[in-house]
Amino acid sequence: MKKINISLTVLFFMGFSWLQAQERIPQVEELLGKMTLEEKIGQLNLLTPGGGVATGSVVSEDVEAKIRAGNVGGIFGVSSPEKVRQAQELAVKNSRLGIPLLIGSDVIHGYKTTFPIPLGLSSSWDMDLIEETAKVAAREATADGINWNFSPMVDISRDPRWGRVAEGAGEDAYLGSQVARAMVRGYQQDDLTRPETMIATVKHLALYGASEGGRDYNRVDMSRTKMFNEYLPPYKAAIDEGAASVMTSFNDIDGVPASGNKWLLTDLLRERWGFEGFVVSDYTSVNEMIAHGMGDLQDVSALAIKAGLDMDMVGEGFLTTLQKSVEEGRVSEEEITIAARRILEAKHKLGLLDDPYKYSDESRPERDILTDEHRKTARKAAASSFVLLKKHNNTLPLSKNAKIALVGPLANDKNNMLGTWAPTGDPSLSIPILEGFRNVAPNATVTYAKGANISDDPEYAKKVNVFGPRIEISEESPEELLKEAMDVVENADVVVAVVGEATEMSGEAASRTEISIPESQKKLIRELSQSGKPVVLVLMSGRPLTIPEEMQLPVSILQVWHPGVEAGNAIADVVFGDINPSGKLTATWPHNVGQIPIYYGMRTTGRPAASEEFEKFKSNYLDSPIAPLLPFGYGLSYTNFEYSDVKVSDNTLNSNGEIIVSATVANTGEYDGEEVVQLYIHDKVRSITPPMKELKGFQKINLKAGESQTVEFNISVEDLKFYNGNLEYVFEPGEFEFFVAGSSDGEFQGTFNLEE
Repeated sequence: MKKINISLTVLFFMGFSWLQAQERIPQVEELLGKMTLEEKIGQLNLLTPGGGVATGSVVSEDVEAKIRAGNVGGIFGVSSPEKVRQAQELAVKNSRLGIPLLIGSDVIHGYKTTFPIPLGLSSSWDMDLIEETAKVAAREATADGINWNFSPMVDISRDPRWGRVAEGAGEDAYLGSQVARAMVRGYQQDDLTRPETMIATVKHLALYGASEGGRDYNRVDMSRTKMFNEYLPPYKAAIDEGAASVMTSFNDIDGVPASGNKWLLTDLLRERWGFEGFVVSDYTSVNEMIAHGMGDLQDVSALAIKAGLDMDMVGEGFLTTLQKSVEEGRVSEEEITIAARRILEAKHKLGLLDDPYKYSDESRPERDILTDEHRKTARKAAASSFVLLKKHNNTLPLSKNAKIALVGPLANDKNNMLGTWAPTGDPSLSIPILEGFRNVAPNATVTYAKGANISDDPEYAKKVNVFGPRIEISEESPEELLKEAMDVVENADVVVAVVGEATEMSGEAASRTEISIPESQKKLIRELSQSGKPVVLVLMSGRPLTIPEEMQLPVSILQVWHPGVEAGNAIADVVFGDINPSGKLTATWPHNVGQIPIYYGMRTTGRPAASEEFEKFKSNYLDSPIAPLLPFGYGLSYTNFEYSDVKVSDNTLNSNGEIIVSATVANTGEYDGEEVVQLYIHDKVRSITPPMKELKGFQKINLKAGESQTVEFNISVEDLKFYNGNLEYVFEPGEFEFFVAGSSDGEFQGTFNLEE
């Protein structure tokens, strides 16, 4: 019997290998059979010719000659049907084998039609809407010749000092996974051969959002159980959804940089998760392994290809060293063939091997880019992302006949509407807030004054203005700017102050140790709050901010992130009440930077603080509360929602069944509105310490004033699984607590038991 089992096992693996061979693409295998080693290595080389979108400090040289020589697999920083056709003709008509190029780009939150920054989009909690924004982005980018997108960025981050928190979906793995899936669906849809779809690249694998000190490109140190339970799920979700490409991160994992980490790129990504697409490095991250202390360029290039990296972005280490490494026996030609096969298979998936010019339709840009319909989607997405942080004296919504003092450095500023990482957008096409107010409320009297600079520090402004004027320091003195604003306020019924961050105060290489509103603007806010007039702060930022002072002032606060090309119209829609704000925070807002990292799903300690009252020898601070200023999931509305009748369909959940947790939600206010209903659970006893709360479901519902609805969540054993100390994905029987509420700041309302 034992011999029979062994034979069956051998046959199984032989059959599996045979099936794999059968699944290989004849067109790709035919090409590989014709290719020299140098040509295979050429497919692994990704270059940028410069003159286009700047996304790094290095620009490739002699790109045209390298394409002719068959030494380039893809390029980025090139767009328009005409330019892309020229590039493809260089490859198809002038290289020996005529293999077309991948054409990549960073299309992070829209192409020409720019949507809110991803952190803002996630605050809508609307997966259908997020998917639609990705569809629009793909339609526009492909119309301009691009077939490969370096998005979505799915890094979980619990440190708002890190500038790239703006690019992700916040702090929670469950919500982040839903957003990742929605974006992949939007970009790729169900057929990559269609000319309006493009390859999605899930990035940055892995853990980039946990960089130490919130400092970009910094190292990461994390336990495996924390990785698997709290940081890796969104990457896996994107891959499960079919993402065809993965980009590595700049940081190390267990001391080995991601671009050369075999455990990450082969053991985890391919063997455990079953990923079949191709892996590209981030910008020069292979070369940067030299600075990590991993060897010279030949060493790190060999390390990367053997780890499972398929394509080298810009650094050209593969191009210049791999052939030598093969000759010296450090790398096998088969390893290079495997990587080249993956690149060619991606080109086959796109249909490029049959039609290299399918993304060069010159009629598409006018038809598909920045259309009225796309702008409508951008306006809706922006309004859906706004989070009402504070209501004061029912100031909002404003009357469309009011006399309004519109003040602040961001109130009439096109350059800061699109947000960070909008390299394909055009700031001159954005709608500033002043224009939006006049569009939406033509009968209102709107008088504008700048009131303050974003920052008064010219050295700080120089750092922020790398991609163009974001902080413009007025020739007038701060005192003169403030006086002009207060003069305008004197004749107004209500004040709207648009304040916060310039776009490049967040994003890549834009980490901050102080994340409050700059002092130049704080002075303006203080004066406005003492004017005796109702004040609305429209707060614009790419990250959670520390605003304890502003929360204590007699003002209303609407967080609008960086809203995109339709910023002014969308803000006016909400401020004047055409749309009721419905966004909820997807990242915790701390009182101060000393609380960081702070997130809702923290584990308890053996000495938990019992309350906000200080108690010695408990886990608290001498000088600060331990609770956040604003919790994950938080967001107000012009109306009010009440929760009642929270219950579970059965007190016992069997391993092969499911139960239903339900709640009645009522709109008890005077306005129609949307509410994000959230389900949280807590595993009371677990083999590894459980989080205090875990988001396990959410639904966004629309209720008319006076209307109520019963919301149901189905829970099965799959929802209660976790990775244990052996990294096994398991469930453990026991008692679970749950609650349903409008934010994570809720009390447990019931329990159920999970049985074998």
